[in-house]
Amino acid sequence: MAQDSARTPDVKVALSTASVYPESTATAFEIAARLGYDGVEIMVWTDPVSQDIDALRRLSDHHGVPVLAVHAPCLLITQRVWSTDPWTKLQRARSAAERLGASTVVVHPPFRWQRSYAREFVRGIWRMAGETDVRFAVENMYPWRYRDREMLAYAPNWDPSDDDYRHFTIDLSHTSTARTDTLAMLDRMGDRLGHVHIADGNGSNKDEHLVPGRGTQPCAEVLERLALNGFDGHVVVEVNTRRAMSAAEREVDLAEALAFTRLHLAAAARTAEP
Repeated sequence: MAQDSARTPDVKVALSTASVYPESTATAFEIAARLGYDGVEIMVWTDPVSQDIDALRRLSDHHGVPVLAVHAPCLLITQRVWSTDPWTKLQRARSAAERLGASTVVVHPPFRWQRSYAREFVRGIWRMAGETDVRFAVENMYPWRYRDREMLAYAPNWDPSDDDYRHFTIDLSHTSTARTDTLAMLDRMGDRLGHVHIADGNGSNKDEHLVPGRGTQPCAEVLERLALNGFDGHVVVEVNTRRAMSAAEREVDLAEALAFTRLHLAAAARTAEP
């Protein structure tokens, strides 16, 4: 049954298909429909369905759940998905977004060892963004840490707000792992913020992706700022449910995340009413 959570009419709340891992992309559509999410973000990874535009369109039509965003295959485990060439991956992600009616492609900064790609990344993203109405929203990442050692794994930077991009994605689990000031990053991104991954964290070295409200990140304040500032992108619930003991427990977590997100978007919208 769809949740009765308050809605703000301007900001859609989507479910990342990564939030149901290790369940399938198809399962994410089912859960999104059942809980009343406004759409999904497709994490393109090793699940063949996540790479198949026709299959995704059939799932979207069957469940009545639109695809609002496509997350390009930027993870270590997806280095061979949609080619080994990173620019080809982004071109295919853009094509997928256009064919599915999604407004946004989420992309990570290059790994530092992708030297040629990293050198051209800022200029290349601007070039690709100028060829489509789809937003290329570059996502903040974090330093990799092991014990007392820190490795800067991304280039030009794990924090894209230090560089010049047309659109950004802010991920609150990543700000937690980076131990950076989330609200300061939000201010730096300003009106170029195009997309949000809502999640929580406690500052662990591991990228936790907790249900919002269960960690130390200012999730409520971020959502309220979005509503008050006329944010025109999407908010995507991207949480880790791998430890759920059952399908029912997973859905409880995803329902809680949806309710939290809508509550704080709507609370700010009501505050702003004359």
